[in-house]
Amino acid sequence: MPVPLAPYPTPPAATYTPAPANGAQSQLVCSGCRNLLLYPVGATSVCCAVCNAVTAVPPPGTEMAQLICGGCHTLLMYIRGATSVQCSCCHTINLALEANQVAHVNCGNCRMLLMYQYGARSVKCAVCNFVTSIGASTSTAEQKFNS
Repeated sequence: MPVPLAPYPTPPAATYTPAPANGAQSQLVCSGCRNLLLYPVGATSVCCAVCNAVTAVPPPGTEMAQLICGGCHTLLMYIRGATSVQCSCCHTINLALEANQVAHVNCGNCRMLLMYQYGARSVKCAVCNFVTSIGASTSTAEQKFNS
């Protein structure tokens, strides 16, 4: 007589909320395995299909941002406006920079407009690989974008 096998534990019963008619979806990072999860707008929690971790969905209207951890290169999501974000994988504390903390300068070789973290001493152009020093005198492009 064959014996039925259950190689994986049965996940807890979850109620299914159908996606809105317009198909709107949002995304968040799984609290267990750090995979990116898509879920229908209006859901209160999401169960990860990979690790079965249940991740709470932030309240509606909470604006989220993303950054890559400087320690382990994991995608981190955080509430916009936070000044720092601690990685749950490697515990590195990452600075969360807003748009006004980014500066711009023209490449010293090809004149391409470059964006860099405010306070950096130099920036390398991705087009021509020229390294432009960020000197004491602020360029007109940098002044334009920071005012």
